[in-house]
Amino acid sequence: MEIGFDYTRSLGPTLSQFMTALAGRRILGARGADGRVHAPPFEYDPVTSAPPAELVPVGTEGTVMSWSWVPRPLDGQPLAHPFAWALIRLDGADTAMLHAVDAGSAEVMRTGMRVRVRWATDPVGDIRDISCFELCDTPGPPRDPGEQSGTEAPVAIITTPMRLAYEHTASPGESRFLRGLADGKLLGQRCPACGKVYVPPRGACPTDGVPTADEIELPDHGIVTTFCVVNVPYPGQRVTPPYVAAAVLLDGADIPFQHLILGCDPSEVRMGMRVRAAWKPREEWGTTLENIDHFRPTGEPDAPYETYAHHL
Repeated sequence: MEIGFDYTRSLGPTLSQFMTALAGRRILGARGADGRVHAPPFEYDPVTSAPPAELVPVGTEGTVMSWSWVPRPLDGQPLAHPFAWALIRLDGADTAMLHAVDAGSAEVMRTGMRVRVRWATDPVGDIRDISCFELCDTPGPPRDPGEQSGTEAPVAIITTPMRLAYEHTASPGESRFLRGLADGKLLGQRCPACGKVYVPPRGACPTDGVPTADEIELPDHGIVTTFCVVNVPYPGQRVTPPYVAAAVLLDGADIPFQHLILGCDPSEVRMGMRVRAAWKPREEWGTTLENIDHFRPTGEPDAPYETYAHHL
């Protein structure tokens, strides 16, 4: 499974200057009330809690204070081959910054070694403009004409992709539910004590704390209990706003689940509206609830409020 979104944030006055300087292949630090220079700069002084009064340039070379070797890099890390994470104190700074060092092998790394910035080919005003650090005795590229020009356009906003991929081990009840979806079935489980039907199955009734082993097949139609109209667009959005995300209570179930409501104008969606699943083509089915593309109105009379009020 993968959860992902692009996080957009405004930088504020301090980080805006820091990122703008990176676009020009320069690094700024913040001078604190105690006279120490912090690089990267702080937004609030660790002593006085006030914003920094002064940002000052620091060097693009520095000293490794401590390090740890990464023999098998993960996706998304600065380098695809083995490297070191290191705390590096840049010349002119009194604090260290964490970054990657491309040393070639762990045998080369040592505390106290001198390193320098390896800049990205096309800096844009992002911390990734520092591709990594390399050994000072490694031949470097020619100095870029724009380096330390100080004429870069201000960087006020950055967008950072956030991605989390993970594996989920399905419980026995979840496994049967997902395999049922691959056959076009919606399976729930009934509590033997209170008789409530849960879909997707939970394996145990949260009210009575007993196993819900009694499995039943539910129809693919039900009612809208609550809903919201999504008007805000975002990158990667599958449906163009406005559209409706709703809690759908299948007939015979005692707990709703969230899905899309399409096939009508969002202004027509209402509590109690009867809807039916719109399944994707059979060849696109897998062991996922996404086999149902969305729910659409059936045109039947709305369900009376008292039939679903206790599910709200």
